[in-house]
Amino acid sequence: MSVPDFFTTHQPTWMQWRRDLHKHPELAYQEHRTSEFVAQQLTRMGIEVHGGYGGTGIVGVLKCGDGPNIGLRADMDALPIVEESQAPYKSIHDGVMHACGHDGHIAMLLAAAQYLAQTKRFSGTATFIFQPAEECEAGARRMIEDGLFTDHPVDEVYALHNWPGLAAGAFSVRSGAQMAGFDTFDIAVSGRGGHAAMPHDCTDSIVAAGQLIGAIQAIVSRNLDPQSAAVLSVTQIHAGDAYNVTPDAVRLAGCTRYFDETVKQKLQTRMAEVCKGLADQHSVEVSLDYKAVYPPTINNAASQKKAMAAATRIVGQDAVHGAQNPSMASEDFAFMLEQVQGAYVWLGNGSVSEFGALHSPRYDFNDAILPVGAQFFATLVEDAKR
Repeated sequence: MSVPDFFTTHQPTWMQWRRDLHKHPELAYQEHRTSEFVAQQLTRMGIEVHGGYGGTGIVGVLKCGDGPNIGLRADMDALPIVEESQAPYKSIHDGVMHACGHDGHIAMLLAAAQYLAQTKRFSGTATFIFQPAEECEAGARRMIEDGLFTDHPVDEVYALHNWPGLAAGAFSVRSGAQMAGFDTFDIAVSGRGGHAAMPHDCTDSIVAAGQLIGAIQAIVSRNLDPQSAAVLSVTQIHAGDAYNVTPDAVRLAGCTRYFDETVKQKLQTRMAEVCKGLADQHSVEVSLDYKAVYPPTINNAASQKKAMAAATRIVGQDAVHGAQNPSMASEDFAFMLEQVQGAYVWLGNGSVSEFGALHSPRYDFNDAILPVGAQFFATLVEDAKR
């Protein structure tokens, strides 16, 4: 059986896997059924299975002679979203759904494992990494802390993510930054509350917080080099319970995005300075809790070329893009790329109008791209050389 025939013939089985996973979504660090499903499939393929990384993470190891060790990663967790779908494989867990396509990523990596285990047309080792808790819970970091790359040292590591809006089956992979770093912040503004009719007897935390929002929003436009990409978004405001009471405190929360560590440091430093200035100006207390969450996802230049070559072999040069703009969204595969050289790739999921946007209650993974992603993973292993 030729390589294309293999991926076409087995697509119905992989689609069944994907839809079963979609029907049974699990949140971060709760991927017990998913983990068991992955382990069972790998075992049936004759692949060595190791569990317990990051709690529910699974690692499969397939050896075939002497050669490089290529790591391939898929994320497993779902999102706390109510699914708006009438599909027969709609989530059976109310308020939880695979709204980011991780079900498809799992199925593609299992499909690649099946192909490689049956054909063994490579020299070296394929390490299949099934990771929990990608959605803001740093499952990649947890797996690394649990000894992922100590126990299973790989020479390179790759991951892909389906990408709505990119033509189905097309690829995009940049050298350098592919996804942004992601930090969060919480700001507490504390004043002296009182009767709303007597503002002169209060130190108004609402007014201070309102001016603070405007001031920190100006950091990107007025304190950063215009050529340095960054986003600062206030996403939460919490204060007050009555129409006629000025509250003691306001809580703000939000996030920042960036591609460069110096930009991150500038954002954090200026936010602290602005908070102090507003506190002095309004006679309130302002505390800033700034937390690093995910670093930027930075592709190695050599690995990016290998990913482009593998993709080109499958879909042709015209469907492989190497210069699209990076995304301000974030990805915890960044932690793996800090440890091992590799690349993070986007695989087109088709039109947003048909399959929905990522993190949308109307999102669905495009099953037509399952064999494309699976063959891409397999080709990275087959093409690998010392």
